[in-house]
Amino acid sequence: MSASVEALSQHWATAVFVLVILVVCGAMILVSAFVGGRTRGRAKNEAFESGVVGAGTAQLRLPAKFYLVAMFFVIFDVEALYLYAWAVSVRESGWTGFIEATIFIFILFVGLVYLWRVGALKWAPSMRKTRSRASELPEG
Repeated sequence: MSASVEALSQHWATAVFVLVILVVCGAMILVSAFVGGRTRGRAKNEAFESGVVGAGTAQLRLPAKFYLVAMFFVIFDVEALYLYAWAVSVRESGWTGFIEATIFIFILFVGLVYLWRVGALKWAPSMRKTRSRASELPEG
């Protein structure tokens, strides 16, 4: 048997699968083009999601706190993945792996304490505004 015939005999199922997928996709596009409605109107072009007509634009200005929380999530999610992989192979890694994991956790803990001290985790409004207003009130 030649090399091309042998390669074809090994991959014929994949070729048939790809061919069937292309035929199904093409059929769905053609059927929807012939059967689908052709009415035009102002309401047809409006965005409509979950029974609510959209109002305004989709571009919102979010405070930086939202992005900060997203970064916290990514950092601690990566930490959890690393520690899970370490926990699975704890016997193979020995004391060296334990010391490395401890250093890793300590560095992340120092970063968390720093963010806490800076105030990056505070979501409530600052108390400075209420204190300054309270000092303006007359005594007595």
